[in-house]
Amino acid sequence: MAVIYGIHGIEQALAVHREGSPRAARRPLEQLLVARGRGGREVQQLVEAARAARVPVRFVQRSELDRLTGTRAHQGVAAVAGAKRYLDLEELLGAAKSPALFVLLDGVEDPRNLGAILRTAVCAGADGVILPQRRAAGVTPAAEKAAAGAAEHISVARVVNLGRAMEQLKQAGCWLVGLDAGGERAFTEVDLTVSVGLVLGGEGKGLHQQVRKRCDFVVKIPTVGPVGSLNVSVAAGVALYEVLRQRR
Repeated sequence: MAVIYGIHGIEQALAVHREGSPRAARRPLEQLLVARGRGGREVQQLVEAARAARVPVRFVQRSELDRLTGTRAHQGVAAVAGAKRYLDLEELLGAAKSPALFVLLDGVEDPRNLGAILRTAVCAGADGVILPQRRAAGVTPAAEKAAAGAAEHISVARVVNLGRAMEQLKQAGCWLVGLDAGGERAFTEVDLTVSVGLVLGGEGKGLHQQVRKRCDFVVKIPTVGPVGSLNVSVAAGVALYEVLRQRR
């Protein structure tokens, strides 16, 4: 089971649940919890949507939500749901459009960064996000809160070995483009209209050497001023929208 908290995250989970899509079938909503005394139009709409979808609604003390979510930033609402299902890499590749667009994260540990990347990946039309199983954030409640509901609309694969996954992507026809402050060329100088996997390194560490070696291109996002690199979630957004710009 998993806990989703925050108005927008629950709103999207209810929307997917209500649509009866295959993803909703894999991630049922067990109940909606609302803090007693929590009013407002948005919360009332959540309650009505939950009841319309036959999801039980319970009104509880705010302290219970604090314990359940592990934070006070839950906006007075939480939902108990099935855990988000991670796909196998083969499933992710099989469902991708052409040209494909994937985001590979090499050790991003902050769930807020992961959530922000998931949200931007959805907005840019990415086919999925690929995460290593070790030393990396997963799609936790904190990541889902940061994604503001977008985690419901993106496929995520977790792999044992990111390097091996990169080789599989190459065999499937993807070009791998790593983002690194020490890249040989600017990110706008690479053809991103083909099937692409954007590879981003973790906070403060960048790309691991073995991951960097497997990239077909290593590019940089030029900066002006004393700070030489962007936050990983911002860099992901810049690169994803360059893909979108080139393809349009």
